[in-house]
Amino acid sequence: QVQLVESGGGLVQTGGSRRLSCAVSGRTVSSTTMAWFRQAPGKEREFVAAIRRYGCGTDYGDAVKGRFTMSRVNGENTVSLQMNSLKPEATADYYCAATSTGLLSTVQLVTGYNAWGQGTQVTVSS
Repeated sequence: QVQLVESGGGLVQTGGSRRLSCAVSGRTVSSTTMAWFRQAPGKEREFVAAIRRYGCGTDYGDAVKGRFTMSRVNGENTVSLQMNSLKPEATADYYCAATSTGLLSTVQLVTGYNAWGQGTQVTVSS
């Protein structure tokens, strides 16, 4: 069974940085399309970033382009999300997601993923 466990959330000042991690068990991340989504209270879950399986590409949501970086962690079955220049709008629960298919048409959609972590909360002070 696939398990995803997020960590690294917390309180960050506006303009600061934070690194989130997602530890994966039951599946090798190199052969898996991995993604980060976020959800603020009362809002829809929003696509943040994804790495397609076998290194076929990295995608970012428009709101985080140029400021967030998603990567696979060397030597660990883990992916990370480096968040820089954080804004109050980034306050949300951040979720790690995975799929073995990684279809081009669904890589940025919640419905494109069949495994989810429980989330880690990020709060950006304002």
